[in-house]
Amino acid sequence: MKLVIAIIQPHRLDHVKQELYNVEVNLITVSEVLGHGRQKGITEVYRGAKETGNLLRKIRLEIAVNDSFLNKTVKAIIKGAKTGATGDGKIFVMDLQECIRIRTEETGSVAIG
Repeated sequence: MKLVIAIIQPHRLDHVKQELYNVEVNLITVSEVLGHGRQKGITEVYRGAKETGNLLRKIRLEIAVNDSFLNKTVKAIIKGAKTGATGDGKIFVMDLQECIRIRTEETGSVAIG
């Protein structure tokens, strides 16, 4: 079992969700977060002075998948989120030690769905 965490641009969320649905990945958690990457936020000129907004609005997706779904999940996120521009985001894949469905108390890969 793996936990896939993706940080993407907010305007790409609908595209990513559709790509995930296309590969039968339907269980996702979505959060609005703030952050920045190498670009270190936006630099704007306001009344002649440069101002840097250090934190940009991003979307964080968390998706627990069985190992057999990992590659198609990652590919779907890339396909939906990629624009080719700086700031498209990142994907992190971590081992998931355990998953427990609260309603039935099922554990492991069965609980993921």
